[in-house]
Amino acid sequence: MTYIVNIINKENCSGCKACYNICPQNCIKMVTDVEGFWYPKVNKDDCISCGLCEKVCPELKIYSNVRSYDSPTCYAAWNTNKDIRGDSSSGGVFTSIAESIISNDGVVFGAGYNSDLNVIHKEANTLEGLKQLRGSKYVQSDINDTFKKAKDYLKEGKKVLFVGTPCQIAGIYSFLQIEYEQLYTCDIVCHGVPSPIVFEKYKENLELQYDSSIKEVTFRDKKTGWKNYSVSIHFDKDLEYSKTFGMDAYMMGFLRNYYLRPSCYKCSYVGIPRVSDITLGDFWGIAGKYPELDDDKGTSLIFINTDKGNTMLEGCKDNIFSQKCDLGQAIQGNPSIVSSVDIPSCRDKFFKDLNDINFNFVIKKYMSPPSWFQRKVTFSKRALRFVKRKIVKLVR
Repeated sequence: MTYIVNIINKENCSGCKACYNICPQNCIKMVTDVEGFWYPKVNKDDCISCGLCEKVCPELKIYSNVRSYDSPTCYAAWNTNKDIRGDSSSGGVFTSIAESIISNDGVVFGAGYNSDLNVIHKEANTLEGLKQLRGSKYVQSDINDTFKKAKDYLKEGKKVLFVGTPCQIAGIYSFLQIEYEQLYTCDIVCHGVPSPIVFEKYKENLELQYDSSIKEVTFRDKKTGWKNYSVSIHFDKDLEYSKTFGMDAYMMGFLRNYYLRPSCYKCSYVGIPRVSDITLGDFWGIAGKYPELDDDKGTSLIFINTDKGNTMLEGCKDNIFSQKCDLGQAIQGNPSIVSSVDIPSCRDKFFKDLNDINFNFVIKKYMSPPSWFQRKVTFSKRALRFVKRKIVKLVR
């Protein structure tokens, strides 16, 4: 019998690459579809039907972290180093946690850019290397063979911090199959992962406009503030593109959910309890209950999900400010903690146009800034959904 030869329903694959990493014959390739997402394809001639790929798939067998608390402890926090906080998407807490691991001869795995500015998972074992993993990347990160690399370090007895989306954290746990005391995990509050092919077309379009190659991408530049952050892109010819997220084409399409991975619309790992030791995100809406914790410089949301998570926070307490906060307030500002986003009715049409029509036309058709009325309607709908969820919870 051959396993995972064909993913019939693409909602059932998160692209975590656990199957690719576990295959003893190296006969699984990850093939990109027309939407730019990778899926496993098995070379039948080399497959020995061991079944490991199915065994470690976190979508076929949903991973549950038995060490997770039923309800996490919630904190608002930020790095006390102003420069690190300023360079971070949120409050710079990831850097503090990662520095603690590295200072104990550990290794950190997280999302960074390669030389072609594609988003990949990579390792850092120095404070200088850690800078490449800082900041949000709104593209699905390619895990490649980092699960295997992390396992090698763990077998050597090294501490490993693995940071990723909830499905990627479930993927590494499923891949490892056994508990490693030296493994620490951190998931991010995830809205959904965008298509790498859309990001590639977006970059190519900007390079044509500026007649210059991109050398740096920052999705969350806080020069206009944390809440009204900008997308900042630097080019070789000493040129810069900078627009607030509400005016940038790529971020508008992302926030309208046009080009997220199919599995993201029914994420297996939303909700509480969480899959990782610590969850990090932006504490959006913190000013509604704790105005003193919002200076518009970035406030991180932290969920402590396990005893290991407590240890991680304790390890960096000397260089972060933190305060316990209400879990409900955190969820109110981050609905992606507990629910998947809705799939847009025009998603299929978007990808057809993306592959058939000039990208500038696609931008104008799907990613134009919303009118004042549209913004008001969208906000009203989200507020109504939240109120309905609260009412249902109270009735239960």
